[in-house]
Amino acid sequence: MKGDIIELTIPSKPDYISIARLTSSVVGNNIGLNIDDIEDIKVSIAEACINALNKDDKIFINFDIEKDRLIMKVKNVFPCKDTELDMGKEIELGLLIIESLMDEVKFHEEGIEMIKYVEDGNQ
Repeated sequence: MKGDIIELTIPSKPDYISIARLTSSVVGNNIGLNIDDIEDIKVSIAEACINALNKDDKIFINFDIEKDRLIMKVKNVFPCKDTELDMGKEIELGLLIIESLMDEVKFHEEGIEMIKYVEDGNQ
């Protein structure tokens, strides 16, 4: 599985976020993550997808499997600059959840990159 990249595109509608959650769960299980880490990536991918809703007509997700880590990228996910609005506060909370559950979180021009490390004995 090392070196595999899975690309997932779903409609930008809340009903389809469960597909991203299920996909992340299968990927996590296949690379040997424990149940707690699988739950972490499921919650993180859902929060990222919620952040990306209504920014495009589709949500683009990549799962990049490397030897010692799983890298998940979601386009159109950015830190919220306006926390005065209720939606801004919800987005900010979602990003805080992602940062607390993932080993690394980076923002790029295209969106968010979330990294979960794989223990040596898991592959």
